[in-house]
Amino acid sequence: MSNSSLEHSGHRRRLKEKFLRGGLAGFLDYEVVELLLTLGTPRQDCRWPAKLALKRFKTLRGVLEAASDDLQEISGVGPNNILGIRLIQEVSRRFLKDRMMSLPVCHSSQEVFDYLYHTLRDAKKEVFQVLFLDAKNQILEEKTFSEGTVDSSAVYPREIIQAALRFNASSLIFIHNHPSGDPAPSESDREITKELIFAVQLMQIKVLDHIIIGNNRYFSFADQGLIHEYETLFQRIKKEN
Repeated sequence: MSNSSLEHSGHRRRLKEKFLRGGLAGFLDYEVVELLLTLGTPRQDCRWPAKLALKRFKTLRGVLEAASDDLQEISGVGPNNILGIRLIQEVSRRFLKDRMMSLPVCHSSQEVFDYLYHTLRDAKKEVFQVLFLDAKNQILEEKTFSEGTVDSSAVYPREIIQAALRFNASSLIFIHNHPSGDPAPSESDREITKELIFAVQLMQIKVLDHIIIGNNRYFSFADQGLIHEYETLFQRIKKEN
């Protein structure tokens, strides 16, 4: 084995040992990418391709979110490397979903965001999803109801109520993304949230939250007190009528 090959082999071994000792603490972004690339080509020197990937896509997140075809335009990155990157993404999504499905989420908007951010962050259009929960706030089902334009999604309360009755859900959490990256709710977001709360309360189903996912941040209607505000408004209107 040449001196160069021995050097690469030693570097790969040290990188793996460093990860096994302390996780990703102390890793530079290019080293994280390098480690991911070695999953697909364990005997290849992946330092230079990792640095090229970061130079092109700017950040670790940019590399992870890049299209497979774009990644393979980088010298030294092939189908096996793409497999390693996509595998770690899907394992992360599965782990977050399993963890979320086993925990109460009534007071865990961060848990919902952590899981669904991986699902929705790459969406170019608005996607509206609903989590259906039982009386103990355990998740029964997750369902997508619309994939709209970049600006809006068509959401039909009747379809959501029908699904809630089919799953025997006691409460709901609404989630949608803002492809612009800004999670601040629009007037339309506020109106549809109010409309949905009014509709499901007639069926004695509770809305726990509506979470809008943006660029690595989110807006929670529950955290901001808006869910309670709309519920109170509904009860007042109901008494007046």
